[in-house]
Amino acid sequence: MLLFVLQGALSQTITGTVLDVQKNPLKSANVIAKPLLVGAKLKFAIANDKGFYTLELDKGISYNLLISYLGFKSQTVVVTAPSDKIIQNFLLVPENEQLKEIVIKNDFKPLIIKTDTLIYDVKSFTSGTERKLKEQLQKLPGVEVDKNGTVTVQGKKVTKFLVEGDLFFGGGTKLGVENIPADAVSKVEVIDHFSQVGFLKTVSNSDDLAMNIKLKADKKKFVFGDIEAAAEVANDNNYYRAHTGLFYYSTKANLSFIGDVNTIGTSAFDFGDMIRLQGGASSFFSKSKSLANLSSFIDDNRDFEKNRSKLSALNFSIDYLPKLKISGFLLVSAVNTNFKTQIKNLYLQNTTSIEEDVLQQNANQTSIGIANLKLEYNLKKNEKIDYNIQLKTNTNQLQSLLATTSALNTTTFDTNFNTPNFNVTHFVEWHKLINDNHSFTLALNQIYETDKPQNQWLADQPFFNNGILLQADSRYNVRQIKTSKNNTIDALFKHYWILNNSNHIYTNIGLNLNFANLTTNESQLLTNGSQINFSTQLFGNNLYFEFKDLFAGIEYKRKINKFTFTPALFLHNYNISTAQFESKNCLNKIVLLPQLKCVYDINKTENFNFNYQLSTNFPTINQLPSKLVFQNYNTLFMGNSSLQNELFHAATIVYTKLNFYRGININGTFRYNRKIETIRDQIQLTGINQLLTPKLTNNPESNWFFMGAFSKNISKFIIKLNSTISWLNYTQTINSISNVNNRSDIQVGAVIKTGRKYWLDAEISYAKNFNRFNGLSNSSFQKDELNINCEKTFFKNFTFKFDYQFLENKNDSNQRNNFEILNASLRYQKANSALSFELFVNNMLNTTSKNNFMLSDFLITQQQILVLPRIVMISLNYKI
Repeated sequence: MLLFVLQGALSQTITGTVLDVQKNPLKSANVIAKPLLVGAKLKFAIANDKGFYTLELDKGISYNLLISYLGFKSQTVVVTAPSDKIIQNFLLVPENEQLKEIVIKNDFKPLIIKTDTLIYDVKSFTSGTERKLKEQLQKLPGVEVDKNGTVTVQGKKVTKFLVEGDLFFGGGTKLGVENIPADAVSKVEVIDHFSQVGFLKTVSNSDDLAMNIKLKADKKKFVFGDIEAAAEVANDNNYYRAHTGLFYYSTKANLSFIGDVNTIGTSAFDFGDMIRLQGGASSFFSKSKSLANLSSFIDDNRDFEKNRSKLSALNFSIDYLPKLKISGFLLVSAVNTNFKTQIKNLYLQNTTSIEEDVLQQNANQTSIGIANLKLEYNLKKNEKIDYNIQLKTNTNQLQSLLATTSALNTTTFDTNFNTPNFNVTHFVEWHKLINDNHSFTLALNQIYETDKPQNQWLADQPFFNNGILLQADSRYNVRQIKTSKNNTIDALFKHYWILNNSNHIYTNIGLNLNFANLTTNESQLLTNGSQINFSTQLFGNNLYFEFKDLFAGIEYKRKINKFTFTPALFLHNYNISTAQFESKNCLNKIVLLPQLKCVYDINKTENFNFNYQLSTNFPTINQLPSKLVFQNYNTLFMGNSSLQNELFHAATIVYTKLNFYRGININGTFRYNRKIETIRDQIQLTGINQLLTPKLTNNPESNWFFMGAFSKNISKFIIKLNSTISWLNYTQTINSISNVNNRSDIQVGAVIKTGRKYWLDAEISYAKNFNRFNGLSNSSFQKDELNINCEKTFFKNFTFKFDYQFLENKNDSNQRNNFEILNASLRYQKANSALSFELFVNNMLNTTSKNNFMLSDFLITQQQILVLPRIVMISLNYKI
């Protein structure tokens, strides 16, 4: 209460309306109060859908009150905040009319709102003490950046990240927000329904949300960035970090280099970045992209004993030729990690349960190299050809020492996994605008990939006795060699026909081809040098797979006032064949798949979206081998070559609202999936040993998901409430007995943070999670998580930061485990100085491990992971 009293004593409210000459409200008009007193703070507001605005001005200070709106002439008046409330209304006239009031030229607008675009003027929302783009974005209204560098705007995830209009390292956000210096950024543009082909934007139906970073004029044609070096000072554990980010941008050539070497678990990628970097395929073809065991590169991670990561990445764009633009990136990275985990497993069978204790020590070496080249050739103003090629190679080597103890036996495994992978992906797209009513796209895409993993399990006694007959030996050595080749070719012709502004028709004709081969070989290597092949024990696969999909579809887009409807109908002719040894299976299927998209734009910042789709999924080659395949020391898999397709309904409703007048941001997403026919693994469980076999059943599955968030600006604070609810209902067969399972996950949370620049930047969040499984058994656990983050600049040159996390897990037996992590830093930098110093401490409380509970169909797991100890480091940063 005292806070609000003080706020009212020092400020005064001015309100009013912004209308056009016909007295229609001008929603989202900019209201800017520029102080006439040097050193006073600028104030601004955004008019709501009724044209109302409100401003809090500092008492006794005179302001130039500027009102602006796109397509209308700006107005300005001088006001002084008195003791009484001011009412100031405005009528704006179009640009082509003469304005009697005083007209001034001023390009400054803190926020511009268009139909599909938000443009933030960064300096209006930031204090100038930020070091990286990430810190600036966290202060923009409606924008959120999580700890992994994922950016969302009004609840929607940014899927394309650009700098000066060019994709930055494939369009991922983490590399950009973590490396672009804050002092180089002028504006941030957020573009919904983004299309890289400008003349197709109105017909592309893209769901991409793009963020484009506009640089300051003095950062163009100039090398900028920073260099950082950090070393441990409290102990002698060889912890260090060296990092550089260098950038050069001009109208004709752009160049970015990022380099990093560290032993403290700092990662350059998040999950979305890795998927994009591994992509390279045309956006017209939605292909599932496996991460090829590259999880070591994803997100910051300190859950290990030792770590060393290296990264070199170069992004470039050249636009010197009249019609040709060349861009791409080169990336090389390697991560070596040692980690230790203690696990307690409880295997649930139909009538009994078995406990297993696992101690696992892993040494993982992962490397990746990616080269991407894109050519954009603009034949004419309305005709464009794009060609993109990407080469990727990676290896993943894992050495693991695993000790497993159960009531049945105790076994020690020494395992080695080596997974080399090579991938080449290229596509060509031809886009042409024939006239105002007709345009088309022709896209061709190819992906060729090879894998040859070699896995080895060494044990001190026989294992998986019910599945493998091992010959007696002093040490048991089982080796597996898998080889897979995958060639995918896609073609699509899409014609866009604009009947008028309210009616569009899109015609699609396409072909998807996939040719794949998979071989597996398992054998026992004896200590005397001989080898026993398991081909006589139902092991050994040699599978050839062909998939053909010829399809045609039509979409009709109809706009009625604020509603846009897009019904669609696609006819698919699927032809699938598999061949293994003497056996051959063929399947030919014709499927009609309807779709529907509905958009209701209430206004520029409030809308509903509804999507419905009937989809079908066909099995992959890894689900089809008819003989056994080793998956783990206690898991065998036998595929099913006669599998057919799943069929499921998918519906999504999305609501977003951003009201700057009241400082309110609301977004909600509801998804419902209903599988009519389902492929699910049937499980044969014997002790801790598992045999998995996929089977297509008529057992339906339902999946509900809801995510909602509400935030409100109150004085100098932002209050946020959020919730996530998911529920899955399905049938699982274990040991030939089918059970209907229900899995639910509910999370509710609240956040309070400061929301004005030049003030303390702090955030406190609390989340409560309920996870429950009902089926073969009834199990549940709860999780409480508290996070506190704070940043404060004092004495002008010092900036103090800390982040604290407390997490507690509790299972249904009231067993509890918890951990807490505290990191802190103190940075010193003189104003206008390129040099800064920082002292930071990771894991200040010296927490030794993290704990967690997990639930599955037949398994309850309690996990303890060792983490990095307390690390005290000092860093030197030089800004170029």
